[in-house]
Amino acid sequence: MSAADPRPPADPGLTYEQAVARIEEIIRRLDSGQAGLRETLALVKEGRDLVEYCAGELDTVGQGLEELRLDDLVARLEGTQGPRTDP
Repeated sequence: MSAADPRPPADPGLTYEQAVARIEEIIRRLDSGQAGLRETLALVKEGRDLVEYCAGELDTVGQGLEELRLDDLVARLEGTQGPRTDP
């Protein structure tokens, strides 16, 4: 994948790891000072989209982890409480 041929983050095959790698490529290209004005604009737009995609992926994973923690907490609480007796 070249800087002149940016892959949109909407690519269904795009993984978080691939997006991060592409962001790193974009940063290296921008840091090199060799990108022209139009290429710089295209790279910045692509980078922004990739960062938004990665943030969404991290949010999704974070929510999943939170659900797992809650499920684990409920299981532990249910396991430590004795049988309920109503008066």
